[in-house]
Amino acid sequence: MTRTARLSDTVKMISGAREQQLIEAANLLLDARRTHMPIADLPVELQPGNLEEVARVHEAMAIAYEAIGGWKIGAGTPEATPFFAPMPLAWMAASGAILVGPRYRYRVLEAEIAFLVGEDLPPRATPYTREEVIAAMASSHPAIEELESGLIDPKAANNLSALADLQMHGGFIYGAAVPDWQSIDFATEHVKLAVDGTVRVERTGSNTSGDLLRLLPYLANEGAARTGGLKAGQWITTGSWTGNTPAGDGLEVEVGFEHAGRVTLRFV
Repeated sequence: MTRTARLSDTVKMISGAREQQLIEAANLLLDARRTHMPIADLPVELQPGNLEEVARVHEAMAIAYEAIGGWKIGAGTPEATPFFAPMPLAWMAASGAILVGPRYRYRVLEAEIAFLVGEDLPPRATPYTREEVIAAMASSHPAIEELESGLIDPKAANNLSALADLQMHGGFIYGAAVPDWQSIDFATEHVKLAVDGTVRVERTGSNTSGDLLRLLPYLANEGAARTGGLKAGQWITTGSWTGNTPAGDGLEVEVGFEHAGRVTLRFV
């Protein structure tokens, strides 16, 4: 889920006592997901107070999920500073994936455009140019981000609590690589999201970040302190084109972009 955000300083010092509270917040969210017993919200004293603290909760949760397969990044408006969260490798699958079990409770969908990193972009003193970062992408793919949460209703909870819960990330399903993706005009690209054959959302040029390609150099440069640099084989997904669409009782999900490909998943 993409929300407007400003990240002023990702390396701001946090006191030892506050560090323990944020780790406890991460553990509560992890337990809620592991046990399939969501909570209404984090206790007030454990709720992050800013985006730096949200990022610290992400770090603690990422350790529990081990290998990170990539990053979700977005911006609420074309002018907003992007914000991002890690995506566990274990939650990634190719188009046609079957999502089964009580972990998939919330079942909210986002149609997205994703990129597969083709070469390492380690942290460096001189910022990478937009052209360098785009050239380092091996391919572009249609994707569905499936949203989940350790919160009963993330929209009713504290905004920063929902962001801290891995920005509600639950799964990443990617379609086939799109040939000649550099020729696609993403500002006019059309997308449909259907559930059980019924189109739920149909939009054009609707990524909230405006120029979605601006998110890639941001992640490579300003995000490097948190990511440790982008690595070949990681995925980057760039925010919803369709808002948050509940699957409800639906089982078959299909996202189709006019030029950027098709991707599907199934709930059982």
